[in-house]
Amino acid sequence: MRLTKLICTLGPTSADRVDELVAAGMDVARVNFSHGSDESRRAAVEAVRRAAEKAGRAIGVLADLSGPKIRLGELVNGAVTLERGHEFTLRGGTAIGNAQVASVSYDALAQDLHAGDRVQLADGAVELRVLATDGAVRTEVVVGGTLRSRAGVNVPSHRVSLPALTDKDLRDIEQAMALGADFIAQSFVRQAGDVRQLREQIGDRRVQIVAKLETTAALEDAENILREADVVMLARGDLGMDQPREALPVIQKNLIRLAAGMGVPTIVATHMLESMIAAPNPTRAEASDVANAVFDGADAILLSAETAIGHYPVEAAEMAVRIAAAAERDGPEYFARHPVPAGSEPVHELARAAAAIVAANPDVRAIACLTESGRTARVLSAARAQVPILALCTDPTVERELTICHGVVSMGCTLPPDTDATIALLDRRLRESSYAPVGASVLVVAATPVGAARTNLLKVHRVGDWPSPT
Repeated sequence: MRLTKLICTLGPTSADRVDELVAAGMDVARVNFSHGSDESRRAAVEAVRRAAEKAGRAIGVLADLSGPKIRLGELVNGAVTLERGHEFTLRGGTAIGNAQVASVSYDALAQDLHAGDRVQLADGAVELRVLATDGAVRTEVVVGGTLRSRAGVNVPSHRVSLPALTDKDLRDIEQAMALGADFIAQSFVRQAGDVRQLREQIGDRRVQIVAKLETTAALEDAENILREADVVMLARGDLGMDQPREALPVIQKNLIRLAAGMGVPTIVATHMLESMIAAPNPTRAEASDVANAVFDGADAILLSAETAIGHYPVEAAEMAVRIAAAAERDGPEYFARHPVPAGSEPVHELARAAAAIVAANPDVRAIACLTESGRTARVLSAARAQVPILALCTDPTVERELTICHGVVSMGCTLPPDTDATIALLDRRLRESSYAPVGASVLVVAATPVGAARTNLLKVHRVGDWPSPT
């Protein structure tokens, strides 16, 4: 089976094709709160829940907050073209823009920028150089191109004084929680305190925080951010505006290695199969990019515009799955060798032992565990044994949270009465699945007695060698 997870962004071209995305291999659905309405987001989440129930498997929902993102306002006829050498002014307000002047969503932009600063629009499609900031931001067009309404405005991250959570974010957090989102992604995290602020806002409500690293400041505080977040996303689009493009491949590898050593799941995002927005097949370079994210050890890859507004959303999802599966099947020797996350608790020792056993015994086909909080499955996933991890969950919320973790197949169950019943249940679920046929060797990880706070049992088990519970 494919171990690397797939996250697909829902949007206008995929809102009514969620069933097809699930069939194609989507593990988590991303709902982008930068676009759409309350009604469209609610409809998207409801569609995911229906599709998951119909498919009989858990599908997570990731609510992606807008964050302190600066955007252009509306443009005349929806788009304008800027020519190199011409002047272009950015100012606060809501006036309709044209090829000479446009409004931005951040009224204090002129206070943050200085003459000589670089401003990039629409993910770098257009580049400006600041000439003066006299109430508005007067710029010269360095790289011309076409802009659409609400295009992103990227400025040096150390210049922006916007809060970590905007008023819109605070409203969107409440809607995300009301919709039952499993993950909330925080955009433009700059320091660990930003993540703590979001956690304080969430309170004791159950949701996983995904910290999006897309600024230079975030890279400088990455280790502390990873201590605060549940998941980390390398959002290469905006990060590529703040860092040289040639630096991104090494940044990706270093971040995944750092997160792996801390046991934090990672997502690689942006421009994975960008050409499939308009074409039925990706470029060769894009296929290599997806495969390299797999080789680097990412838990998940994320498709953005490819599935949100592209002409081939289902085909893009299918292609991402095919590339990831081929990389895992044909290129195991290229996998990054990351250390098993440190930890002195029994579950860490068992995860290290399980990874070593799988590495030394290729006949071991899977790992199976029972988890109430999801922690055992997450630690096993971080150990990267490179076999499926069947995780039986007593809580549907935990079942969905594990959809983002490398190699984990989560299924619901009721809590068995004792250890023997646990092993019998795991054996039956393995026999019913395609992950380990009868006679195959698997590793069973459990707590004894059942319900104990610590996972403390590792057993080599042959599928079918245990009586079913009566």
